[in-house]
Amino acid sequence: MRKKKIVVIGGGTGIPVILNSLRQEFVDLTAIVTVADDGGSSGELRGVLDIAPPGDLRKVLVAMSDMPRLYEQIFQYRFRADDGPLSGHPIGNLVIAGISEMQGSTYNAIQILSKFFHVQGRILPSSEAALTLHAVFQDQTEVVGESHIADYPGTIDHVYVTNTYNDEEPTASRHVVKAIMSADTIVMGPGSLFTSILPNVVISEIREALLKTEAQVVYVCNIMTQRGETENFTDADHVKVLHQHVGAGFIDTVLVNVETVPDSYMNSNKFDEYLVQVKHDFAGLQAENVRVISNNFLKLVDGGAFHNGDAVTEEIMRISEHQTS
Repeated sequence: MRKKKIVVIGGGTGIPVILNSLRQEFVDLTAIVTVADDGGSSGELRGVLDIAPPGDLRKVLVAMSDMPRLYEQIFQYRFRADDGPLSGHPIGNLVIAGISEMQGSTYNAIQILSKFFHVQGRILPSSEAALTLHAVFQDQTEVVGESHIADYPGTIDHVYVTNTYNDEEPTASRHVVKAIMSADTIVMGPGSLFTSILPNVVISEIREALLKTEAQVVYVCNIMTQRGETENFTDADHVKVLHQHVGAGFIDTVLVNVETVPDSYMNSNKFDEYLVQVKHDFAGLQAENVRVISNNFLKLVDGGAFHNGDAVTEEIMRISEHQTS
């Protein structure tokens, strides 16, 4: 039986949870990962070395690898705050940056490390160059840089990306469009709507491929709203924003968590970017012409509300199995 081709698009801490579960299924798995992060270690390294930011790629690499636990701990280790120039840098980011410089390409670095760590599937940066994310707010204020967007007290109207180091139109990384066009199922999210998912979607080649592909497109809606991005958003609002940025309705199915997060549970100090649970608007989802799958996708971990990767994967596999070969 042919493996179903599943493509996951996003970044941040959201999609690694899904990828870790999906890689254990009998599927041909590809992750398309944002390269617009300009904060923290990734921001420093991309500024110094003129490379695509390594942080989101590192997280996906770990999630899709069968590396032993000790290797993962080493790769993920972050230098202490008092470690001078190395302060805050995960070892994995430095490794990716070093190989990127050696190979002249972050894309090549990720392919080498994928073989080194026995990655189950393929990891593709959405673009082979670092991108800068621009957010235009409803008051027409424009904020430049992913790390600065949440700090502006307004509502985002739309986002777009530019090449960080030249004036050329951002283009998709090699094999990205082909992966989207040949996929059986495309999964978007979970993850920050404006800073993890849309930076991939607004690359013109990716946007066009999403409109043309015959794959079933599944959006995994966030469980919590996010400070400075999706405050007061319903699940329908998330879908509406995605459709507006692409220019047409392209999402077929939305996975919605219906399990309640206890009011007293969220650790506001550790997860201060998350506000309240996303409200459901089934009439709004119906207006966006999407199929809704509601289930308990919630996993409470260490004071935070996250997706249960296995539960989401079960639904994705069910959707994929119903796709025609």
